[in-house]
Amino acid sequence: MDLSFADVAAARDIVYRHLPPTPMWSYPVLDAAVGATVHVKHENVQPVGAFKVRGGLTLLDAMSAEDRARGTVSYSTGNHAQSLAYASAAYGAPCTVVMPAAANPAKANAVAALGAEVILHGPDLEAAQHHAEALARETGARLVSPGDTPELLAGVGTLYQEILESQPDLDAILVPIGSGTGASAATVVARELAPKCHVIGVQSEASRAAYDSWRTGELVKRPNRTRVDGLATGRGFDLPQRLMRNGLSDFLLVTDDQITQAQRLLATKAHTLAEGAGAAALAGVLSRPDLFTGKRIAVVCTGGNANDAELAALV
Repeated sequence: MDLSFADVAAARDIVYRHLPPTPMWSYPVLDAAVGATVHVKHENVQPVGAFKVRGGLTLLDAMSAEDRARGTVSYSTGNHAQSLAYASAAYGAPCTVVMPAAANPAKANAVAALGAEVILHGPDLEAAQHHAEALARETGARLVSPGDTPELLAGVGTLYQEILESQPDLDAILVPIGSGTGASAATVVARELAPKCHVIGVQSEASRAAYDSWRTGELVKRPNRTRVDGLATGRGFDLPQRLMRNGLSDFLLVTDDQITQAQRLLATKAHTLAEGAGAAALAGVLSRPDLFTGKRIAVVCTGGNANDAELAALV
């Protein structure tokens, strides 16, 4: 189980059969507020409102007709669920997603609207995972790990191709980290296309399992207390962690309040509605002006599926 640049390049043809490249813009007012040249990669404009759809399409395309007929089952707090549901609908495959009982209702409804079966189960993602594993054993459907599935990483890697082909001389790319699929894929692409560009991860300090796994070199579990559901992952995943250990330049922790501040800044200075995870990269920039002042950087707005509480906090 690994990932190469060739895997990402092959996934690009698959993704582009379904989706166009997403825009990346620099906003002078945002640049002035941050003190750096900031290119915002707008994955929030994807049809499911998040970057993960690239991975879902790549996975379904790689499955045999027999595997698609058996379907997939997975677990998610929302955006991975929508990705898998969207891709399954595109390829005519059944899909079941287990979400924590307190999952964002808008995301759960969106998954159901795409034709997938949604099961709300348990207090957190770990409980949802155990239930999904049991369902896969019972039904014969393919169990899809949101972190340890190479096809998902290959698909999301295509967005970093787009970034670095457009702006090959960036000083850094900042990527929100939940399971780590985006950041790990970014390291593979940057190594090939822009070896001098630093890939920097950002996670909520209230759910720091990926950060601590990266720091210690071991897969660890940590309390999952963030209110940012796209970052709400309580354990490290093997494949992303192996790739990040070899390629991630730095890993920053930010508070949930700093993420909300970054959401406001994107809304007011860059005309962009971001969910919390989609603003985490910018929160990382704001948290460390010593690292980023005067630099040319890209931040990935990974999603725009803000829930009601996030919208209320912005106002």
